[in-house]
Amino acid sequence: MATKRMNVLVYSGNGTTVESIRHCLYSFRRLLSPSYAVITVTGEAIIKEPWTPSCALLVFPGGADLGYCRTLNGEGNRRIRQYVERGGLYLGLCAGGYYGSQRCEFEIGRKNMEVVGNRELAFYPGTCRGCAFPGFVYHSEKGTKAAEIAVSKTALTKGSIPTVFRAYYNGGGIFVDAPKYHDQGVEVLASFTEDICVDGGEGRAAVVYCRVGEGAAILTSNHPEFAAVNLDKDADIPGIDKVVAALAEDDLQRTDFLKACLWKLGLQVNQEQNAVPSLSRLHLSSILPSYTPELMASLADIITTEDGKEYIQDEHDKFSIERSSTWSFGSVANALPTLESVTAEEEADQDRILDYSKITKHIVIQDQQLPQSKETPYFNHHAFFANLEHFQSRSTEGGDAFGKHLLYGEVVTSTNTILEKNTHLLRRLPSGFTATATVQVAGRGRGSNVWVSPAGSLIFSTVVRHPMSLMPHAPVVFLQYLAAMAIVEGIKGYDHGYQNVPIKLKWPNDIYALDPSDSASKTYVKIGGILVNSHYSSEEYLSVIGIGLNTTNASPTTSLNALKPPAPFTLEKLLARILTSFSDLYARFVRTGFDKDLEGLYYKYWLHMDQIVTLETEGGVRARIKGITRDWGLLIAEELGFGDRATAQVRNTDHVKVHEVLPQMTSLPRSTIMSALKFVKTVRQSEE
Repeated sequence: MATKRMNVLVYSGNGTTVESIRHCLYSFRRLLSPSYAVITVTGEAIIKEPWTPSCALLVFPGGADLGYCRTLNGEGNRRIRQYVERGGLYLGLCAGGYYGSQRCEFEIGRKNMEVVGNRELAFYPGTCRGCAFPGFVYHSEKGTKAAEIAVSKTALTKGSIPTVFRAYYNGGGIFVDAPKYHDQGVEVLASFTEDICVDGGEGRAAVVYCRVGEGAAILTSNHPEFAAVNLDKDADIPGIDKVVAALAEDDLQRTDFLKACLWKLGLQVNQEQNAVPSLSRLHLSSILPSYTPELMASLADIITTEDGKEYIQDEHDKFSIERSSTWSFGSVANALPTLESVTAEEEADQDRILDYSKITKHIVIQDQQLPQSKETPYFNHHAFFANLEHFQSRSTEGGDAFGKHLLYGEVVTSTNTILEKNTHLLRRLPSGFTATATVQVAGRGRGSNVWVSPAGSLIFSTVVRHPMSLMPHAPVVFLQYLAAMAIVEGIKGYDHGYQNVPIKLKWPNDIYALDPSDSASKTYVKIGGILVNSHYSSEEYLSVIGIGLNTTNASPTTSLNALKPPAPFTLEKLLARILTSFSDLYARFVRTGFDKDLEGLYYKYWLHMDQIVTLETEGGVRARIKGITRDWGLLIAEELGFGDRATAQVRNTDHVKVHEVLPQMTSLPRSTIMSALKFVKTVRQSEE
């Protein structure tokens, strides 16, 4: 099994600013998606999570590097340095540039501002000294300027390389004596053209490239990721309008420079920027038209009326309710934005950082008929529900709830967010309610990860209401395992001849496929993942199971259709098949728990049996995977000693040191999960 480096991780922990993170996500998604998933990573994840194998680039944005030090000094920096030395890539922007240097000298002699000290990463083997220009004020743009830099066309050779351009500057430093470190793998990519107010030694290096072991780092003083469109030219700061205007004039050159830097690091970069599409209407429908009014009746107490229009104001989003009886077919033009219908102001808004939580989402209630193809050209509701009925008719467990109600949007924020973050709505939705989309502009992963999901992915989230009374024999933690099995069963049971599609499970919640570009070596790459978020309410767990599966899109890894199935998969039929498989597996789980048959089915598809791994959360010990526990789904790993031998004679588990690793599954705190585990064990003991 191999992990393709497909993640661009933007640090979002202590020391960063929200605006710097948003600028990074905005620019890098446009230049790197869909080849890479541009997502955030916390300091805790850097220290504890196995992020390095799948990380193509680690980005440290602007902020204050002392915050980075407080969080990451020691183990965090050791892991970052090791990652880069072994072939990883690091991009440090402004504060991230200071942080990546051997020594930071900031505002020496300036009371309450001075920061001086060595730094552990030391990608740049010298000092980063600032501020290069005067006027810096913490948590302000008062020291902002459009700083001109001259670009080295000998160090940057790919793409359209600007000679000079102006970029956003606010507090960055100079990489002192950078040309002198050429023999240590340092190249100056760009230099300030203006006089600076600190001693920069030889040169005025503003951007440097550093070779580090088998990897590399680029450190910047300025912000080539800041686009003028996302800056407030009307802010109450003298001269800010002129700064923004200057940056706007040079925005093309800024983009070209940023692309050239990413190419320098060896990344796959888009020739043109990918703009984030605008949100579309959502369509609520059911397998039978009569079911939709019944569902709406259950939402009546949270629907309000304003100026004759119906709304649901929830915790995260506001939804406008449009009845299909009053939504004429002529309104289709409004459902799908066209060039003619978008004003210049709206077009500008679409290409800037947006707060999607402030945008009202429109739901069309299809209570008379299913949406027609002109309304939803990328999803055929008739095909979906026809396949759902067909697969339900073959059900062995009588599971027919999943997929009965469907919420579809061509472009949505996140199917998971729409359901899980709007708790008033969630508490009233039936088990099996499913939301799906063609494109997500703010898809969610583990932790705070967010990314753009491209067309061609099967993206959906399903609600499961799991009563607390089932916990003694059917713990909620197994929902992610059931979902994983449902995906594999759905793919292999899609139709005749699909049983040999090479799909496997990776604990606890990823889907892997045999790499079609390297099938001889039996290399598997990730093509899908599962995210489960749960709330406890009124004696039941309200769980939202989010699934993303590369189906027809080849990037960023591979897709199901690249595996040469008998005929290409279609999203509608595959969704119907996975949902009926999930419904059957869940119905059985409720009845029997995670019994030996379900355990055997899980092991049939998973990648890990007897695999030797390093347990980073257990102090880096080597261990052999032996399975999962049937009572709580914990990973069982046998600790190994010298020569990868078991640490004691294997007779039974009392003689072998075994680690049980808690799967990262829900949004519930670990303490809550462990309390539930304690509850289950107490109930079992009382039953005994």
